Amino acid sequence: MRTTYVAALVAASLTFFVPSARAADDVEEAFAQEPAALVTDQIPDIPMAMVEKTRPYMEFRTAGFVDWDPKTRAMLIRTRFANTIQLHRVEKPLGTRDQLTFADEPVQHASFTPDGSALFFQKDTGGNEVNQIFKLEDGVPKMLSDGKSRYNLGPWSHKGDLLAFSSNKRTGLYNDIYLMNPANPDGAIMLVASTGGGWFPIDFSPDDQQLLVFNYVSVTDNQLYLIDILNGTSRKLTDSRQPVAYNGLQFATDGKLWAASDDGSDVQRLGTVNLETAVFQPVIDEKIWDISSFDISTDGRWIAYEVNQAGQSVLKIYDMHSGEVRIVSSLPTGVINGLKFAPWGELGFTLNSNQTGGDSYSLDPVSLAITRWTKSETGGLDASRNVVPELVEITSFDGEIMSGFLYSPDPEKHKGKRPLIINIHGGPEGQARPGFLGRNNYLINELGIAIFYPNVRGSTGFGKRFVALDNGPFRREDSVKDIGAFLSHLRGDKRIDKQRIAVTGGSYGGYVTLAAMLSYGDQLKAGLEVVGISNFVTFLENTQSYRRDLRRREYGDERIPEQRAKLEEISPLRRAHEINIPLMVITGANDPRVPASEADQIVTAVRANNRPAWHLLAKNEGHGFRKKENADYQFWASLLFWQKYLLNGDK
Repeated sequence: MRTTYVAALVAASLTFFVPSARAADDVEEAFAQEPAALVTDQIPDIPMAMVEKTRPYMEFRTAGFVDWDPKTRAMLIRTRFANTIQLHRVEKPLGTRDQLTFADEPVQHASFTPDGSALFFQKDTGGNEVNQIFKLEDGVPKMLSDGKSRYNLGPWSHKGDLLAFSSNKRTGLYNDIYLMNPANPDGAIMLVASTGGGWFPIDFSPDDQQLLVFNYVSVTDNQLYLIDILNGTSRKLTDSRQPVAYNGLQFATDGKLWAASDDGSDVQRLGTVNLETAVFQPVIDEKIWDISSFDISTDGRWIAYEVNQAGQSVLKIYDMHSGEVRIVSSLPTGVINGLKFAPWGELGFTLNSNQTGGDSYSLDPVSLAITRWTKSETGGLDASRNVVPELVEITSFDGEIMSGFLYSPDPEKHKGKRPLIINIHGGPEGQARPGFLGRNNYLINELGIAIFYPNVRGSTGFGKRFVALDNGPFRREDSVKDIGAFLSHLRGDKRIDKQRIAVTGGSYGGYVTLAAMLSYGDQLKAGLEVVGISNFVTFLENTQSYRRDLRRREYGDERIPEQRAKLEEISPLRRAHEINIPLMVITGANDPRVPASEADQIVTAVRANNRPAWHLLAKNEGHGFRKKENADYQFWASLLFWQKYLLNGDK
């Protein structure tokens, strides 16, 4: 997925410098010392002059809404004061942030018990995604899991005496579904012994007698089960022969199961699922746009839902009594997530916008009044001066309509045609959306580099037909051709310097970056890929086993000779000797999704052709850098790369 909420404000002690003598004039120049966990290869030292110039853009933070505290009516948020994102409590709008957790690793999902008597959260180690469950007791976290298996927090029963979670502790492979009494975590019982990797508990029925369970087979195929908690029996609701996607599944107080689903439609509509027949009955249809998320108020009066309009969020409120739908029109262009009603009726959410940063808000569903709960620092910079993205639509090689967001520098400040970086999201079931760019605003505002975020075929948010257009090995390169179509359009834009265009991307976007360097290298100056796939066969063979079947559904099955041959054919590693423009690769050593070996082999192959291949490895990160000191250094190293090969035109 593309959007990652990187938080900000670092202590001065996180950045060090080392004097280094220059023989030519015997003048000492200071350089930033790389964090201990980073390994740099071919990357020049980072001048402290660069650190100082960019510092305001590095000293930002965001605040994401997590939950409401039922006891105090405080808001629980995720934000960062030191090196990692932690949990904080905010007692009132724009109040002090009271830090609750102080871990070395970022805290992920968290929730209060229904009565607010305890706080539970999960975190992993070094980005390995082997999450553990913790209970915060008197300010001290207590691990309730085994410390070695993979765990994921699920929903609470309405009475608060049961917590559902998933874990692979039985087999070490797939997620089984468990119930835990928090007072006796060692006595957790298994409800579902799964045979695949995508099983998760979703919600308890209003009487706490049943648990809704979800099996994610693929982005367009989600299977639903109802588990009788008393006797452990399971009843499948959905038909495996008719793949359907569901989102935001939730029971209302009257026992009806609500969902956003593409059942009977190309896009996801909001409606109810019949618990006897599994028939989906749409209630709200946004026609050409997905309803991406929603939440139901505790009293059953309101549904708040987010409409994904070509990537931009539109928040709407549905009155379950009258059927009236109202639009919340007072929000800036951006992305909304984390919708959750408080027991007393207030709606909490996160808004991420390039003009405001990322912060936590609440909404009164009656008056539609918005209250801002956090106002995060942006390094002393005025975020409202950041670029408003422009929606760009094109027709690709086969007539498909494609779109993306272009962030163009201020033409008054940066005269003439501007260099461009095309930044490709991962997934591939992800979507480029108009959120806060953080450090990348330095490239736009200070260096005058335009950045374009495309949504190639296979992206979510444009319907189930569009998301399936790249499935399997034989259609995979069509998404690369989409980049070619975007390139043709952007090269014709009078604001863009067609002689200075580069490409970057992460995860699946890393694959597309490498493939674009091969297909359109004559139109590009350089490429930078982050935790990307270089060979589909080795990726499928080495990704964590619990993810392998899911990825085979998307990319193809390397065990089938015909598909294996095609996967090899389209893999950038096979043609690495043809890469003739500079490459930079960024890797997390603990990545469970795209193993670090994918980076190692492409770097080795490109260097064998005597081409530049910078490599930055973090020994304490996984699928992307989450620790601020690492993310800062990654940006500086990337900036050196862009200055040398995009702005200066070196080869």
